[in-house]
Amino acid sequence: MTDRGDDTVTVDLGARSYDIVIGSGVLSQLGARLKAITTSDRVAVVTDENVHALHGAAIADALSDFRTHMIVRPAGEAQKSMAGLDAVLDSLFRAGFDRSDTVLAFGGGVMGDLSGFAASVYKRGANFVQVPTTLLAQVDSSVGGKTAINNAYGKNLVGAFYQPRLVLIDTDLLATLPERQVKAGYAEVVKYGLIDRPDFFETLDGGHNAGLGGRVLALEPDALREAISISCSSKADVVAQDEREGGRRALLNLGHTFAHALELTAGYDGDLLHGEAVSAGMDMAFEFSARLGLCPPDQAARVHDHLARLGMPTRADMGRFLSDPDALLSHMRQDKKNEGGRITLILVRGIGQSFIEKTVPEADLLSYLKDIST
Repeated sequence: MTDRGDDTVTVDLGARSYDIVIGSGVLSQLGARLKAITTSDRVAVVTDENVHALHGAAIADALSDFRTHMIVRPAGEAQKSMAGLDAVLDSLFRAGFDRSDTVLAFGGGVMGDLSGFAASVYKRGANFVQVPTTLLAQVDSSVGGKTAINNAYGKNLVGAFYQPRLVLIDTDLLATLPERQVKAGYAEVVKYGLIDRPDFFETLDGGHNAGLGGRVLALEPDALREAISISCSSKADVVAQDEREGGRRALLNLGHTFAHALELTAGYDGDLLHGEAVSAGMDMAFEFSARLGLCPPDQAARVHDHLARLGMPTRADMGRFLSDPDALLSHMRQDKKNEGGRITLILVRGIGQSFIEKTVPEADLLSYLKDIST
């Protein structure tokens, strides 16, 4: 259930419900909103070096009424590791935090996942708040309570479902985001249209760059607010129905089974961002669905054209990450959605018509991967 009043989306989870506040300049509301949900005046801000350099003064000012402990980590996916987790926990213990205090993620999806998982295990659960600074985190990873780190076997395989108390999305923070990161975030925006909101995809596509998608990539304030609100509303509705991914929530992983395999192949070293892999993965999911006769080829082509027209990565851009089909298939076997030794895929019957498929023969999948390998 969602509340559209004043760009607030409510994730309805009963006693654990929380608001997602969206808008320009809302970072200034952070202190007052924290006082409304906690009695403690201590906040540990977990951020990375890049975000701290750009916005450290702004977050400090927003938390001027609180005793703030800054935990500044290096940037990059490599922080989502046991070493990264241990570093955050060690800092919390050394600072003497209680579980009544607040752990606040200030950054992109990496910092959100890392600090959220740290909050979930610190003294069996500390208060957790998300202030995402990337488009990808604002529309996806900051909402819904998935927290995790990576290991040698794959992405997000060690984690917990742990809901935040508040998500505060200030669109002004995106002004310093590199174009590559903006495009990575847009993959998660268009995903909602491709899953089950074809009208949203039509709005984003708009025939050419005049669509909402092009305006989002140009960081137009009204376009960002609209797209982020719709995206968060879409995810909130799904999370309220299926918090722990027992069924429908798996649809939010459209393109992700392919994407996570690509990321593991890339090695989490910055060569391939998560959103870039998701963009290519969605292209692959539509292409593979068309190959199986599930999706009309013209629908798959339209998705490919939309992504390519906006400068988004497609399967054709994955190059060396596709060079070892057997390794990709092995990576896909490690996916969290898999059951009974079978790979679970999110496939499509068309734009806005995704579904969960658990019976695709591995031989068909491997044949596809071999055909697109370079």
